[in-house]
Amino acid sequence: MRWDRSVEILEVHCQGEIGKVVVGGAPEIPGRTALDKMNHVNTVDDSFRRFLTFEPRAGAAMSMNLLLPPTRPDADAGFIVLQADRAHPMSGSNCICVVTALLESGRVKMQEPETILRLDTPAGLITARARCAGGRCRAVSLDNVPAFVEALDKVIATPRWGKIKADIAFGGVYYAIVDVDQVGLEIAPGRACELAAAGIELKALLADQVKVQHPEHAGINEIAYVMLRGRDPDGAVRTCTTLKPGRVDRSPCGTGSSANLAVLQARGEIRTGDVRRSRSIIGGEFLVEAIGETEVAGRRAVLPRITGEAWIYGREELRLDPDDPFRRGFALSDTWGPQVDQLG
Repeated sequence: MRWDRSVEILEVHCQGEIGKVVVGGAPEIPGRTALDKMNHVNTVDDSFRRFLTFEPRAGAAMSMNLLLPPTRPDADAGFIVLQADRAHPMSGSNCICVVTALLESGRVKMQEPETILRLDTPAGLITARARCAGGRCRAVSLDNVPAFVEALDKVIATPRWGKIKADIAFGGVYYAIVDVDQVGLEIAPGRACELAAAGIELKALLADQVKVQHPEHAGINEIAYVMLRGRDPDGAVRTCTTLKPGRVDRSPCGTGSSANLAVLQARGEIRTGDVRRSRSIIGGEFLVEAIGETEVAGRRAVLPRITGEAWIYGREELRLDPDDPFRRGFALSDTWGPQVDQLG
């Protein structure tokens, strides 16, 4: 068997959410900036994204992170999040996976007890502080891009639940955050299928009723995810981010937690220095800290810091075979859910 062209991948998960990292063999993506490169994937050529994120090489509950040379002088590395629907500008859990992969594989020199990396993403520059010991990343803290609110208690008309309220906020991507009791559910593993279906249904309704456009970044102009929100007795925020074609995030969701931090700021429920705990549907946790305030095009914004941990659990090599009839991949509703036809 000939292996003329192949893609090298590190298998990583962050609190149970799979965020594999492409470390070798990727084609060059055109574009002057990371945002340009993401837009190229989304609007010009999505063949490599499809190769990585669809069957027979991938499954529904995972992301791929494409490492890129940095396009700005103040960054150590760059990456784009590739998912089954499109390329996305930022993800907290995936960023933690990328930092862990870069350091534990030796692609960026690890320094103990702390290594600082600066990552070039389509959403902006992310500063990561990795706590390191014994050759491992024991925790990664991300200083995320500014998070801000577009609307609080936005009324959404739904056929199934009547009028519900959603907080619309940016935390690296745009979120609609909906209290889970409005859709008659609870955030628990046994309700994951129903939660995913509710989130995808709401996302479709939001596309018709709410328009967003990041004031500084062209191409960041959709509500990427619906995050269903609950609250645990100990004060932790219970998160359930829903993703196309119909699944839930296994991690506590870093960008969603950042967006929720902006909501808490806008409601006067936090101030600089406050820390909140985000907890996922399977019990994984992130610490979410408000480390400062700023403005984005006149909007009040919070500077979030997300802390979590990832684990490398394997490696794989994918062969790029020009004769493979399924190079563009495929997805079937038996595994990917009834919304599979909405994928890119």
